[in-house]
Amino acid sequence: MGKIIGIANQKGGVGKTTTAVNLAAALGVLEKKVLLIDADPQANATSGLGVEEVKFSTYNLLDHSSDAKKCIQRTSSPNLDIIPSHIDLVAAEIELVDRDQREYMLKDALAQIQADYDYIVIDCAPSLGLITINALTAADSVIIPIQCEYFALEGLGKLLNTVKNVQKIHNKDLDIEGLLLTMYDSRLRLSNQVVEEVNSHFPEMVFETIISRNVRLSEAPSFGESILNYDAESKGAIQYLQLAEEVLLKNENLVNN
Repeated sequence: MGKIIGIANQKGGVGKTTTAVNLAAALGVLEKKVLLIDADPQANATSGLGVEEVKFSTYNLLDHSSDAKKCIQRTSSPNLDIIPSHIDLVAAEIELVDRDQREYMLKDALAQIQADYDYIVIDCAPSLGLITINALTAADSVIIPIQCEYFALEGLGKLLNTVKNVQKIHNKDLDIEGLLLTMYDSRLRLSNQVVEEVNSHFPEMVFETIISRNVRLSEAPSFGESILNYDAESKGAIQYLQLAEEVLLKNENLVNN
């Protein structure tokens, strides 16, 4: 049964989509069968993997107007499929409000395909709305990207409270996979202070891999490619491969124990 990992932070611009796309691509390169679900109406993960034509999207998945298998599209990345997003997804937030079991729509939709993949990665919207709650209810764990900038820890408490509430009410097995430090610049004292601060507050939760600011990483989406397809030798590609290896190691240890 595939492990479902949500990538979530209600703050925008923290490297959430970059992480979702490139972690999924890196897991694929490491020969795992991976599905990326774009659960953000901005559809940046969709365009970032070069998907232009969207027939069935996460919107159809959430309102159960199409089954999950119909929504899946291949990507040019090895072993990586995607369920793309579309601007229609904005409407789902409102339309699901009156539905019974509205927090479980995504979980129910994924039940038929979860066994087909080793990992399912969900790129969440930068909000704590109903779509993100659906993602956290469906997920086994969550990765929280934190940018190495001044307001890094602002809002983290709110997100951790949301995770606790989802654990309490909808998904008692939801785990925090880890906090991922992004946009790190070793030349800046502030970046190093944030790394120290996050590690001192959450010593057991922070990934060893830190994602640096990298020009090639920011260029890749405009070419519709993951960093591994765009420039496999760049610092960004190497760091996302390290992150994927860290995730695999952690999960293989859990299975063995």
